[in-house]
Amino acid sequence: MIEINGIAHVMLTTGDFPRARAFYGRLLPFLGLQPVLDTEGWYYCVGGRTALGIRAGGPEQRGARFDQGRVGLHHLCFRARQREDVDALHELLREMGATIVHPPEEGAWAPGYYSLLFEDPDGIRLELNFVPGKGLLHPGTRIGGV
Repeated sequence: MIEINGIAHVMLTTGDFPRARAFYGRLLPFLGLQPVLDTEGWYYCVGGRTALGIRAGGPEQRGARFDQGRVGLHHLCFRARQREDVDALHELLREMGATIVHPPEEGAWAPGYYSLLFEDPDGIRLELNFVPGKGLLHPGTRIGGV
């Protein structure tokens, strides 16, 4: 058995690269991720022991929207270092006019769970949460009816 050291990176494909680039160009540096690749069809940032990148989809994907119910990614969650970070991101997203699915709220997933759920311009759901301590789910927590 091995023990991984986190997730190295996540790559997302966008149906409207200029719009997504503007969104992630504000979001990722705010979260402490710094751009290491910024070209006409790629934007890739690194920080917090991970990386996130976006790339332009092919011509057949232009204008396509994300569907959370399809096979593949459901949502992506960043972990905040302190509860106030969730509120700070909420303010930035409001300023940006982003789609906020639910504003900062307490959750029953773990003691002290506090999160914000929002969407990028393609409708990909993103979350920022803060969970004190190790941030483990309650034993027996059922996720999505599983």
